Amino acid sequence: MAADQNKDRNKIPLERIRNIGIIAHIDAGKTTTTERILYFTGRTYKIGEVHEGAATMDWMEQEQERGITIVSAATTTFWTPHFETHLEAAPYRFNIIDTPGHVDFTAEVERSLRVLDGGVTVLDASEGVQSQSETVWRQADKYNVPRIVFVNKMDKLGADFFAVVQDVIDKFGVKPAVMVLPMGAENDFRGVIQLLERKALYWKDNAADTEPEVRAIPEEYKARAEELRAELVEAIAETDDALLEKFFNAEELELNALKVALRKAVIGYKLVPMFAGSSLKNTGVQPMLDAVVEYLPSPVDVDHITGENPKTHEEETRQLVPSEKMSALAFKIQTDPHVGKLTYTRVYSGIIKAGSYIYNSISGEKERVGRILLMHANEREEISEARAGEIVALVGLKATKTGQTLCDQDNPIMLEGITFADPVISLAIEPKTKSDQEKMGMALAKFLDEDPTYSIKSNPDTGQTIIGGMGELHLEILIDRMKREFRVEANVGAPQVAYRETITKAADGEGKYIKQSGGRGQYGHVLLKIEPQERGVGYEFENAITGGSVPREYIKPTDQGVKEALERGFLAGYPMVDVKVTLYDGSYHEVDSNELAFKMAGSLGMKDATAKAGMILLEPVMQMEVTTPEEYMGDVIGDLGSRRAQIQGSTTRNNVVIIKALAPLAEMQGYVTILRSMTKGRASSVMLPSHYEPVPSNITEKIISDQKSA
Repeated sequence: MAADQNKDRNKIPLERIRNIGIIAHIDAGKTTTTERILYFTGRTYKIGEVHEGAATMDWMEQEQERGITIVSAATTTFWTPHFETHLEAAPYRFNIIDTPGHVDFTAEVERSLRVLDGGVTVLDASEGVQSQSETVWRQADKYNVPRIVFVNKMDKLGADFFAVVQDVIDKFGVKPAVMVLPMGAENDFRGVIQLLERKALYWKDNAADTEPEVRAIPEEYKARAEELRAELVEAIAETDDALLEKFFNAEELELNALKVALRKAVIGYKLVPMFAGSSLKNTGVQPMLDAVVEYLPSPVDVDHITGENPKTHEEETRQLVPSEKMSALAFKIQTDPHVGKLTYTRVYSGIIKAGSYIYNSISGEKERVGRILLMHANEREEISEARAGEIVALVGLKATKTGQTLCDQDNPIMLEGITFADPVISLAIEPKTKSDQEKMGMALAKFLDEDPTYSIKSNPDTGQTIIGGMGELHLEILIDRMKREFRVEANVGAPQVAYRETITKAADGEGKYIKQSGGRGQYGHVLLKIEPQERGVGYEFENAITGGSVPREYIKPTDQGVKEALERGFLAGYPMVDVKVTLYDGSYHEVDSNELAFKMAGSLGMKDATAKAGMILLEPVMQMEVTTPEEYMGDVIGDLGSRRAQIQGSTTRNNVVIIKALAPLAEMQGYVTILRSMTKGRASSVMLPSHYEPVPSNITEKIISDQKSA
């Protein structure tokens, strides 16, 4: 069946395509849910289990060993609605991206959300909305991605569907549309009641290939189901004037009219449908798949995208149809051992044909599309063209990077790119042999292409390479992949916190670079003013020269000299941030002045100014969420206090306490291991980068002395 549908892939109209992502907190069951989707849609014939290390979508060795998702995997599959539907009962094409839940791989979530039309947020029925769930929800908000919620693990101890519904209201601040009433919970979970359809769906316990049995609503659930249905109908009616009028006149609202209105409300971010089930037990997945078809948008519903013309800088729009001029966004680069570099691309408008040339409007380069692949996790199917609304992998693009726009050269457009967070932790790495050095260079270049949240710098004093990332696990995976995929043997230093330097007050500085060594000399002279900026603003350079005291051609070199000085820092050798530099005066020599002299003068001027500007160190602070059994709460809070953490509050849920705190990253290295030993392995924690804060002066002194002695 699935194979036949694949042959007819180009016959599937745009309104029957769904570009969706599965997003959630780590361990909420995203990959297990995706495996069930692939199984029920006929993409796979055997269910792959995460706990057995056999999930189709977790195909990397590191993913299978750790039981987590690291890279977002893309797959294409087909689904014909199972139950009653208000839309056409025909095959729908799903382009699915399974994203990681671990905070260290936030770039994978960010890049996936940028190209999706809709999302399925998976929540754990016993844990509710966890910290990383909130992070991915906010990321989806940023790109206006309509969502449905699947409350997974209804068979787990402590599962409480309505507690999760309340959590969604409190933490996400959205209005849920409760679509089902679970029958039982924990070991007694048997199925769900579809409220709009007034039908009970029962699944046989532990049956592998389970089709639900449709029955009438059991007597003991009838009153509650009618009460919830009335609330749901009212919530839907409130979003549609015609339905609201009928509702107030106490008329019976037709099922199809309710579904049409709910679809509009979901696409307009007014309501979030909520479903329940247990992916592991194959329960509740089919109604959720029907909901993807019924309530999440197709490219037609999104209608158009907006970008900028790179030549005129005016706003341009593209309709999301194959007949429009071509525009696409490269959202992920991956190196495949068999076919080389894959550029995952969302085609927004027009058609890309294999063998054709396309234009990168960001870099200004033409690229040749060698082959076009339809991806099924790490398997692939070659196709001759990719049309509007599709997500494909292009082979043959050499210079295109993540977040860049591909388009028709005669009709260029720049789409909104993808923003990534800065690394918060780094470590030094050096190759063991000369041949390792070459291989390491290739490996790091490849990883930087694939994941823009890595940073790679070299330390000129020690000759070491410094790699930065989003957390210890992020860097650990990079080192591991380097050894396995490139056979690189390297000495690795301990992880180092990415401190920053800044100033607390304004100051003036003078930079004078004069060198006379017979013949032509060097002369550069600048006067600078530096001022502190708000956290996160970064670096700003202002040219306030009047009267030509510094010629125009030396302004940019001065700015460059200042930038290079900021990178090196002045207090403890860390990059300097959040500073405004104004070049207001200087002097030059007709013969001896040149760009290099002014670059050096800019650097010297910064050194002079920062000495008077009250310099301080900033450290990354993490948002912590620790989940621990009640009996260990005192020990955990005491330990956090000793790590300079600020406790923000705690909530209790099913004999488990969730402690929220802000803690400096410098004090949290190796914390997971310490927490496990303190609680006999029963507690867990999640850390998210929050912001930068000044380091206490006594710790600053120690860091400076450590840096000097290093």
